[in-house]
Amino acid sequence: MITSERTPLLCVDNLSVRFGSTDVVRNLSFDVHAGRTMAVVGESGSGKSITSLSVMRLADMIGAHYPTGRINFAPEGVAPRDLLTCSRKAMRSIRGKEIAMIFQEPMTSLNPVYTIGDQLAEVLILHESRSRAAALGEAERLLSLVRLPDAGGLLGRYPHQLSGGMRQRVMIAMSLACRPRLLIADEPTTALDVTVQAQILDIMKDLQAELGMAMIFITHDMGVVAEMADDVVVMWEGSKVEQGTVEEVFARPRHPYTRMLLGAVPRLGEMNSHAYPLRTPLTMLRDGELVSEGEERLQDTADYSAAPLLKVEDLSVQFDVRKTFWGRVTHRNFAVSRVSFEIYPGETLALVGESGSGKSTIGRTIQQLQEPAAGEVWFDGRPMSQMKLAERQRLRREVQYIFQDPFASLDPRRTIEESIAEPIHTHGLMEGSRAIKARVGELLERVGLDADMAGRYPHEFSGGQRQRICIARALASRPRLIIADEALSALDVSVQAQVINLFMDLQREEGLAYLFISHDMAVVEKMSHRVAVLYLGQIIESGSRGDVFERTAHSYTQRLISAVPVADPTIRRDRSSLNGEVPSAIRPVEQPPVILPRHDIAPGHCVARENK
Repeated sequence: MITSERTPLLCVDNLSVRFGSTDVVRNLSFDVHAGRTMAVVGESGSGKSITSLSVMRLADMIGAHYPTGRINFAPEGVAPRDLLTCSRKAMRSIRGKEIAMIFQEPMTSLNPVYTIGDQLAEVLILHESRSRAAALGEAERLLSLVRLPDAGGLLGRYPHQLSGGMRQRVMIAMSLACRPRLLIADEPTTALDVTVQAQILDIMKDLQAELGMAMIFITHDMGVVAEMADDVVVMWEGSKVEQGTVEEVFARPRHPYTRMLLGAVPRLGEMNSHAYPLRTPLTMLRDGELVSEGEERLQDTADYSAAPLLKVEDLSVQFDVRKTFWGRVTHRNFAVSRVSFEIYPGETLALVGESGSGKSTIGRTIQQLQEPAAGEVWFDGRPMSQMKLAERQRLRREVQYIFQDPFASLDPRRTIEESIAEPIHTHGLMEGSRAIKARVGELLERVGLDADMAGRYPHEFSGGQRQRICIARALASRPRLIIADEALSALDVSVQAQVINLFMDLQREEGLAYLFISHDMAVVEKMSHRVAVLYLGQIIESGSRGDVFERTAHSYTQRLISAVPVADPTIRRDRSSLNGEVPSAIRPVEQPPVILPRHDIAPGHCVARENK
């Protein structure tokens, strides 16, 4: 990348952003130079995204105004402009052409009723006055540039026909269409699988080198910062608390908040000397000082001498996806194929794999939200298929589900008390409003919230607090097994560390078992007893945490582990094995997937044969 002491491409000087009477960004200053990447990091609510929207002057549209500061944009050979004083017409000519932005959620950023080709061509027709034919030709070249296969065929497809990783690459192609001087990437990989994230980060670095553009990369993932950034700005509660090169910030963090962020990052390999998951003390910021809370403790809670609490035997789940005019099924999504595993009391079994591997489908089937095509699920020694209605209702009480998005999981019209009390009413666990109210307060305190918060609504809580509320609701029915489906992936790294410790504390005190569904290998290593790796609906490797992470046998597992960002800017991994998309699980009905035979390579460590 280019280093330069010349005039910065973008100079944010003493910027304050106000909504109503509240300052959400205060006196922020930083410079971005051509060819360099500035990472703006911090937790939710720190002001990162509002800063990026202010640079684009999109924050104006949601009611922002700017009491102080200027945002100078000075491309080489062009007179500097203060973006805060530019007219709306002038900003429309700058947005997309000279300054482009990639948003966090590609599905909501793309118009679902227009084809990919139409949306890419629109940018080129609007900003570069190209003909439609020329714009579509350039759109195909851009899709090839971001390494999308069959770029010509993609032009006629709609956003819902593409995977999350492919949609994000379309957004990158759209943002680069006019070869912008500055690219702002706002959490562009947060919701993506770790392998897709690694591919997209590599693409962005390659394109930056080719085009010589500057980047502002907004994230809370310190591993991504270490891989992408040249310079770092750390934000906390709307203010800049630290700034420096990426090497300086990681090697010698000065502000306690920066040290807290770096300390909360789970790192692959830190569990290598431990036979069980390890609960570690939390490093918290109190009155400007770092304090350590909680104890360090091995999570030796799994009872392998008991009978399995849950047993999944040869489970298969299929979805019909295409039919003829006469209703005959021609193609099926073979989402899960002959999957078997057990979960013991007090154990955490992690199911890992990329999107489409069948992780969530297995969880929904255990929770009776999805009918299996074949196989059996046993709970507490009883097959689910032979259970009567009353037994199935009891099973719904004893197996609880925590979803990825806590805001979507809570009814915005209900108070927290009503949401947590719902399973108590549904299963008839308690009577009397006073007793139920006391139980709700007890559950809130159990997950680290105040009982007097019960009368509030979901929008009044942060993301981490809402996830704690979902955990409290799951605990209300006194379950024995909790299925946590990507329950940590949307949380800030420090909140994530708190929730991991909460899961471990509840497991020890309540005897809970967890089915932990995730694609984050660093978190899985930290909190799981055993791991099963899924690929296209089949388990291709399973064993203890030590077997899977320290004695990895299957190339796909190695692929997942190699894709994890390392929170150390001095380390660069070889990711040549990450190219390409995961094949689709949709197949013709008459061509079901071949079931890969598995064999034990050590006691409890099972690996599938690899396709050559």
